[in-house]
Amino acid sequence: MTVQTSTLRSIAGIVNSVETMEGAGFLVRRPFPKSSFSEFDPFLLLDELGPINLKPGQAKGAPDHPHRGFETVSYLLEGRLEHKDSQGHAGLLGAGDVQWMTAGAGVVHSEMPEAEFARTGGRMHGIQLWVNLPQADKMMAPRYQEIPAAQIPTAYTDDGSVAVRVIAGEALGAQAVIETRTPMMYLHFTLQPGATIVQPVPTTYNVFAYVLDGSGLFGAESQPGEDGQMVIFAQDGKEVAIANPASASQPLDLLLIGGVPLNEPVVRYGPFVMNTEAEIMQAIHDYRNGRMGTIHA
Repeated sequence: MTVQTSTLRSIAGIVNSVETMEGAGFLVRRPFPKSSFSEFDPFLLLDELGPINLKPGQAKGAPDHPHRGFETVSYLLEGRLEHKDSQGHAGLLGAGDVQWMTAGAGVVHSEMPEAEFARTGGRMHGIQLWVNLPQADKMMAPRYQEIPAAQIPTAYTDDGSVAVRVIAGEALGAQAVIETRTPMMYLHFTLQPGATIVQPVPTTYNVFAYVLDGSGLFGAESQPGEDGQMVIFAQDGKEVAIANPASASQPLDLLLIGGVPLNEPVVRYGPFVMNTEAEIMQAIHDYRNGRMGTIHA
């Protein structure tokens, strides 16, 4: 595959993940937000849970907590999670499933290990991405898009060396079934040793890759990136190049995520993300006064 180097985005930086505790006490790797890097417009947070082998009774989750002003995207790679909310919604996430929750004006939500999985233990691996909502959508009615693994479009290069699951946007001729409020892409690529992918990206998008497993070469300059690192592409081209060297001993597994920046003020307080301090105070007031509802057993 011959690509004009001038069309390829270069690398603006590499961000290492930090480990932090979340929910009822489970460890995640987080490239952002952290003290040195707060957000990547329009994205607010990326957490990777696991992969971890959990003993019987060891699995922990995120008990009842509120959200307002953004979207949470839960992508489960291994394990089983139950979720419930104050709108009366409940469901189960298994391996490969995606839940795209638009919190909008506010919802109280819980994500806990499925009862049988918690009892027996097993392998857990998941990703959560927070996507900011434009000011015009921050107080929209909450909604869910739940896509089981079998319904997420998957595509391959002709030689089968690259696979992609298309959660948002499009790649290798496959189009996502999820609708997004902000134009964006969320692609899960797996590259076999020796494989290369050149993915078109709109010039307006902020774009990053997050390496789930393995190591690879990124951008016009073939910058190395490895497991747990966030690779930020500069906004200087219309394609991104990713390669897994022929000498690699394993596949390169990564997320490629991008979107149009909102370029709006961001004021955040824990699970609330708004545009002004006054809106944050209102969110706290509304939550404390039960206006986001409660989860019923």
